[in-house]
Amino acid sequence: MSDNGAVTGGVIKYARDNIDTDVIIPGQYLKIHDYAELATHAMEGLDGDFHSKAKNASFIVAGRNFGCGSSREHAPIALAHSGIKAVAALSFARIFYRNAVDGAFLLPIEIGEDAYEGTSEGDVITIDVKAGQMRNETTGRRYEIKPFSEIIGKIIEAGGLFRYGMQQQQQQKQKQQQPGS
Repeated sequence: MSDNGAVTGGVIKYARDNIDTDVIIPGQYLKIHDYAELATHAMEGLDGDFHSKAKNASFIVAGRNFGCGSSREHAPIALAHSGIKAVAALSFARIFYRNAVDGAFLLPIEIGEDAYEGTSEGDVITIDVKAGQMRNETTGRRYEIKPFSEIIGKIIEAGGLFRYGMQQQQQQKQKQQQPGS
């Protein structure tokens, strides 16, 4: 992500709902611990051309309930290591959403129906989290994105849940070391 919170790149669009973790990363690959190797199997259950498309893309745009199914953190890891920076979807399964945020693998961006319908495979978009918008650079249209909650924003800014926890712990130690605490 750039310093201003914006990311620009190409789109892979899956015009469907309920893309589950079993197609994002099929179960037989869950024992792979090398993230680069794991990424070679991303979307294998849905799209045999995913890797050639991902070479020119930073985003997946999809329908409702993206990442439903098994609670495997492998799904956002495989997508991120395939070069995907964010998934822009109408909604997310909560476990996928939190795995993506907590591990700092990729951004789960909730978009409206207008952004979903107005974005096509191969379009170039910019997602600007700080401005709260998605711009389709191909069509010139702008769309609002759902803002992150305060805590999710802090976790993302910190670089994941572990780093956020470490920051909180460090701040607590500093408070305790101040005179009069």
